[in-house]
Amino acid sequence: MEYDPIYFVIMLLQLTIQNYATVDSLEIEFKPGMSVITGETGAGKSVILGALGLTLGDRADRTIIRSGARKAEISAEFSTANILAARNWLSEHDLEVEDPSGSCLLRRVVSEDGRSRGYINGSPVTMSNLKSLGEMLINIHSQHEHQSLLRRSSHQHLLDEYCVKSELASSLRDGWKQWRANFQLIQELSSQTEEDSAQSQLLSYQLDELDELEIGENEAAELDAEFKTLNHADETIAAVACALKLCLEDEDHNVNSLLSQALAVLKELPEKQPRTDSIVSLLETAEIQLQEAVSQLRDFSDDFDANPQRLEQVNARLSVLHAIARKHKVHANELPKVVASLRQQLGRLQNSDEELEKLRANDEDYRASYKKIASRISKLRRDGAKKLAQQIDSQLELLGMPHASLEVTLRAVTSDNPVIHGLETVEFLVSTNPGQEAKPLIKIASGGELSRISLAIQVITAQTSQTPSLVFDEVDVGIGGGVARTVGELLRQLGDSTQILCVTHQAQVAGQGHHHLFVSKNNTGRSTVTRIEELTNKAKVREVARMLGGEEYSVESLAHAEQMVASS
Repeated sequence: MEYDPIYFVIMLLQLTIQNYATVDSLEIEFKPGMSVITGETGAGKSVILGALGLTLGDRADRTIIRSGARKAEISAEFSTANILAARNWLSEHDLEVEDPSGSCLLRRVVSEDGRSRGYINGSPVTMSNLKSLGEMLINIHSQHEHQSLLRRSSHQHLLDEYCVKSELASSLRDGWKQWRANFQLIQELSSQTEEDSAQSQLLSYQLDELDELEIGENEAAELDAEFKTLNHADETIAAVACALKLCLEDEDHNVNSLLSQALAVLKELPEKQPRTDSIVSLLETAEIQLQEAVSQLRDFSDDFDANPQRLEQVNARLSVLHAIARKHKVHANELPKVVASLRQQLGRLQNSDEELEKLRANDEDYRASYKKIASRISKLRRDGAKKLAQQIDSQLELLGMPHASLEVTLRAVTSDNPVIHGLETVEFLVSTNPGQEAKPLIKIASGGELSRISLAIQVITAQTSQTPSLVFDEVDVGIGGGVARTVGELLRQLGDSTQILCVTHQAQVAGQGHHHLFVSKNNTGRSTVTRIEELTNKAKVREVARMLGGEEYSVESLAHAEQMVASS
């Protein structure tokens, strides 16, 4: 279909770079479709992708900071409007912003001391967070991609991205994690049998010793308060007797008698005043309260007993409680908690057989659930492997390898226990000549063949990638002519439904872009500065002509370039 920006949502919106490598300040706006990035060797095309990689969590050190600057800062703005997984991730990590467009800003700052900080929507995050989110937003395919294809682990990922829905793959991983956590508990519990027996005996002895004492909930605090009261009984009795004498029982002077006299004097005044009436009222109230106080003092005196025998009992009991508390290295008030804790530990150990039985029952359930999901994925992989191989073979023919054939082999896992990636391992095997046995990619001698195979795999798997923005960094190295044009056409087709950024040295590929970004480097004498501009019309034709024949392009190369661009 023809490219029409009306129908596309831009995923990577903008990249802003400050003081990174040869860039002092650069702001690049990206559009939907296929954008090609060209420029002379060493102009800084890799700088742009390097900066983008930093916002996605790549490693960094102070050497990336532009000479003379104190820090490098890079930010990339994405739209997550059509990326449900990214929006869910942001929500789960409390990093979403209220923006109808779903705008998301990733920022990276590298200081001159080598320290690096990452931010998502203004909030500081770890590099792991940047990587996790970045994998949902953009995928970078480089000219060295074939190196990762030499690892069988990458084959599983590529096949699953091609034919297994991400939700189902996540269910498999979650099911495996659930089984694994339960299995580890079984192993831990099984290995603790002998240790648990000795621990159980110790706990039983400690509990018997404490249970024999029958310690009350607040006994230590209550006994401590009683001890203090009994220990000061003589002083208390003397004080109560003295108070009674002063209030009432002293014949010559007591508070009750003096209060009565004061009331009598005020009541006998010939002319009563409002203020004296108020005073009389207060004194009468005081007289009533004094009588109540005297009554309570007499009750206390009658009830209170010094009781030396009880004091001795309390002291002895406190000594026992403090001694056992020291043994358990706690305060006496905490002994009831110690009893509860020991009882809980002992119960757990005594119930370990029952717990182990439950865990083993869970193990069966988790295995069955895992097997059910893994079996569904196995069928999808078997069907997908055939289709993927056929599509890649078709691309290899277009890329000048008509006799090459790819096989996606599935080998059953021999482990009795579940494994995180399912019931089989995946490996890509290739035969490059008719009648030749298919071999692992690592055994392919020709680097050129391996590059083409890698490109074919990337182009096909990119069509079903969950990632909405794809970057191809010089994946067309080592090809030319009609094959290069085919590569350009394939990438342009991808650009009809996915945002594509393509760094290329091939004019045939550059001519296919919906948009063309040109990178240049300007030497001012004191510093080197990287610049980028979007080319249109004649400028785009001249750049394609330069890529065809060098700076001294001819009328013929211009005409050829114009034909290539016009036909794209």
